[in-house]
Amino acid sequence: MVSRPASRTSRRSKSRASLETQSSRAPPPAPHPPRSFREHFFHSLPPYSGPYNIGFLEIEVPVREPRHFSHIKRNGSYALKLDTVLFAVYYPADFNSDLPRSERRSLSRKSRKPLSRVPWLPRPRVETCKGYARFLNVPYVPITAYMAATSMFTKLPALRNGRISPKWPPPIEEEEGEIDQPGNGADEEMEKPASGDNMSQDTLVNGQQASEADKQDGKPKFPVIMFSHGLGGSRTLYSSICGELASFGFVVVAVEHRDGSGARTFVNKAGSDPDLDSQGLDRSSGPPDDETKRQGKERKGQRKPYYKVDYIFPKDNAQDTSPHNSRGVDTELRAAQIEMRIAEIEEAYHILEMINNGQGEEVRAKNLRKKGKIGSSSLGLKGIDWGEWTERLYLKNVTMMGHSFGGAASVQALRSEKLDWISQGILLDAWGPATPESTGRERLRKPVLSIGSEAFMHWTENFERVEQICHEARDGGAPCWMTTIRGSTHLSQTDFAVLYPNWMSVLMKTLVHHKRAIYLTVHSALEFLKITLPPQQTRFKKSWADNQLLSRADPGIKVELDNRPNEKWVAARLRIPHEFRLRLKRIFKPRKSSNVARDANGNPLKGLVSWGVGQEIWCHQRPDPDLLDRYMEENGWSP
Repeated sequence: MVSRPASRTSRRSKSRASLETQSSRAPPPAPHPPRSFREHFFHSLPPYSGPYNIGFLEIEVPVREPRHFSHIKRNGSYALKLDTVLFAVYYPADFNSDLPRSERRSLSRKSRKPLSRVPWLPRPRVETCKGYARFLNVPYVPITAYMAATSMFTKLPALRNGRISPKWPPPIEEEEGEIDQPGNGADEEMEKPASGDNMSQDTLVNGQQASEADKQDGKPKFPVIMFSHGLGGSRTLYSSICGELASFGFVVVAVEHRDGSGARTFVNKAGSDPDLDSQGLDRSSGPPDDETKRQGKERKGQRKPYYKVDYIFPKDNAQDTSPHNSRGVDTELRAAQIEMRIAEIEEAYHILEMINNGQGEEVRAKNLRKKGKIGSSSLGLKGIDWGEWTERLYLKNVTMMGHSFGGAASVQALRSEKLDWISQGILLDAWGPATPESTGRERLRKPVLSIGSEAFMHWTENFERVEQICHEARDGGAPCWMTTIRGSTHLSQTDFAVLYPNWMSVLMKTLVHHKRAIYLTVHSALEFLKITLPPQQTRFKKSWADNQLLSRADPGIKVELDNRPNEKWVAARLRIPHEFRLRLKRIFKPRKSSNVARDANGNPLKGLVSWGVGQEIWCHQRPDPDLLDRYMEENGWSP
């Protein structure tokens, strides 16, 4: 079962050297897909570090009730329209990596399972680049040219439509003298073999009898995380975090929101009517010119089977994201967008229910991301054995996770009584001012982990708003952690930081190593989920490296303000004292340190400044041990 905080006293007293040893002790990462020829010339994403390979599904299906949200319009049409839901699924997969390559190819042909890499930049790529240029308010030609020269052909280290893994991950090998003893809050878990051998009918899980739903002929059942992107985001922009979590045994559903908060996305039309049910065009004062042209094309049989959704700038307040905007956040638009995001999350969850209930073939038939449709792979959902997905997902105690504006949406999802299948949330650098105020009926009463950037920490209004959200959870009787990754900026939790680390360092003044920021985010989340998820959903947690990032976090440590920027750059970037000298010193006199963090291959992850293992996170709030004990006992998760 989940360890009680009181049982961790001895762990907290370990030396720093022991912590380094422990953090490096983990099962070897799964063999990653081979790099393509183009990736030797273009920017590439690093392979995931968990024991699982990663599969990728791309699903777009019509919603059950097409509709629009709010009365906000653009060009005579409702701006927030829900016709279809689009999302990507990152999940633990099995690529038969133990077989020779020739046999893997033969097996792929026999089973008709296409094992192709997934492009990072959503299709159509040029149109996506134009969307980013519009979002950034810059000419699209240089943006498109630069992305074409750097990441146009970047691939995710994941294979499309791979087989969902039937195997258990190997556990971390305990060192002598460090094995937890029963009765001290230790995990009394039977280790599951990586070979996927069947479990007997009397298999015990954390000292409890395994239920019929959990056995599944020895195959693991995976917990689910719903992910909501930030402004300008997409279903692949957070692949480093989503894929990392999936490599440790989670099914992560990254929803691509069509609420006008992404840079550009395309909606495939499901019906044949000129206008979908959601559009409700207002022609009371006559259609605008572009609408008249569109009607003319439809009469000539040239109606497009899709429409695009670009970023919606608030009317007369385009930069409502700026801390210096005197008008503040456009609460009408942002609240409507959050409402639509909640609806999209509901629809994505409904599709997961269908897949988990054995209706995967019905989902495949409805899927609009297939050959001939815009933004689609020609593979669609071909080659998937949907029977292997039946009863393989935990659809209770789902985790809600989101970055920036997605963090604001996550707070509302946690408050919602309708989404009672969500039990905890992880907020990544949440946009506090855009988060609606709580009401008397819908309040946050579920566990929360907030992982912020140092750049946003210096934005006083945002910090206080996120702090208020954490107090709301605490007052509701739920444990809450609020932390900051030192030296990080707002994009440190996105793939932009991984693909363009030099630009992040020069323009945003990011200090932490880009891979280290992702690592600290993912492993803080894993530690949080060890505590908040039911024991049966963390049965393979022994394959997770335990760095005790939260249990060691001390709110008493003084927060340093040396990197606080001038007011002009608050939230946008950090300040680096003696920057030129520091960069020269790092180039010509690299400092050797035995306490620097390293990746799975032993390479040091030294940023412009390295604070050493155990000193990389500031903790602003953490639950009182008594509250945490009481919460776990009330939920039946403590010994």
